[in-house]
This record gives sequence, structure tokens and C-alpha cells, in this order.
Amino acid sequence: MNTHDPDGILLVDKPAGCTSHDIVDFIRSHFKIKKAGHCGTLDPQATGLIILTIGRGTKIQDLLMSEDKTYTGTLTLGIETDTQDAQGKIIAQKPLPPLTPEQIAAAFAKYRGEFYQTPPMVSAIKKDGVPLYKLARQGKTIEREPRLVYVTNHTIQKIDLPHITFTVECSKGFYVRTYCHDIGRDLGCGGHLSALRRTRSGNFDVANASTLEELRALKTPAELIPRIIALADVSRLRRA
Repeated sequence: MNTHDPDGILLVDKPAGCTSHDIVDFIRSHFKIKKAGHCGTLDPQATGLIILTIGRGTKIQDLLMSEDKTYTGTLTLGIETDTQDAQGKIIAQKPLPPLTPEQIAAAFAKYRGEFYQTPPMVSAIKKDGVPLYKLARQGKTIEREPRLVYVTNHTIQKIDLPHITFTVECSKGFYVRTYCHDIGRDLGCGGHLSALRRTRSGNFDVANASTLEELRALKTPAELIPRIIALADVSRLRRA
């Protein structure tokens, strides 16, 4: 690896308020890197782990995107939105029934193992080459093909109604927004995802990621090199 053409991956802890593509654009412009991409979009208001591929690392982008993910999220009951998260318009509100911890646990347990999930309209999935979120902005709703996804584990961390904090370990292509939407409906009052943080992708953890502030403090491409995981190390860590 040399200072002019680094190859590998860079772990970044994305802050709220920017897109995954914003992070890629910053790395390209700030460090004069020509070839960079990312492994899996996070919504603008979500935080946490983004894996950036740099140089020849872009060739393993699809491989890295296929890894399981871990998220921490907050489900807010009683309110449904058109985006299934806190950024959307409220489309339904219902009072909360007298829910017990056992009822909540049963609703989460329903979504364990393999099951089919219908992607939300506000998503990057394309219909005839057009992302669904663009069609949604035009007020259009089209039928979406349910996708087979899976949840390997989940934990309900805190119940403070109407909010439920949880972690979920899931497959590629899993929508945590839809997970919250579906659980809310099963509990009889609706719900939406009000906070989301990705903490893990495969064997890569957000604890080892650089923050955007830390990266902005670096002045030269050479200072970025120690933070890039070389391709040989990426392969070793994936097998760990």
C-alpha cells in the first residue's frame, strides 16, 4: 500500500444528518482518493457503522455487503408514518392498549428465523430503473415483492412505553423500519422506527470505526493510511 493509491476498507461511524454518499464524497475530496464506495446505505438520520471500500477494496464491495448486520433501534408505538420512521408524515395514530412485557416479547419473537418482509415504498429498491423513494415523492404507491430475510437474534433492552429499545441481528436486505412497523401493527396500535444505530457488519464493529470529526482533523492522505484495513487483513478478519 502506498500513500497515493491505498487499497482496503475504512470503518466510519456515521453521524446523524448526512447520507452514506456524503461520507464517500468527503473521503474522495478531502484525501484526493479517486476510487471509493460504501457497503450498505444508512438513512440520513441513522448513525453507526459504514464500511467504505477504497481502491481495489471496491472489488469486494458486494461480498462485504452480504454480511449480517446488528442494529440498536427504538420502536415508538402508537404512531405510523408514511416512511415507517421518524422522518415521515404521520398517517395514523392510535392509543396504546394495556401492553404487558410478555405481549411485547411475543410480538418480537414472531420475527425470528426466516420470514418474508415487504420493503417500504421509501427505499432504494428500483422499479423499471427508478428508485421507489422517487416514486413515493410523486405520491405513487406500487406493489412490492416480499423478500426473504432472517433475524438470528434480538434483545428487548428497555420498555418505556410508548418507546421500546431493542437490538436485532439480521440479514442483508432487512429493513428495521419495516420490522418496527410490522411489530407495531401486531401489537394493535401501530408504530415506527424513531432511532437507529448500526453497530456491526460481519466481523467489523463500530467500536473500531473513525468518527467524521476524527477524519476531518487529518490533513493529508498519508495520515489516513493507518486507519485503512489492508485487503489481506480484511480477508483474515472476515474468517475470524
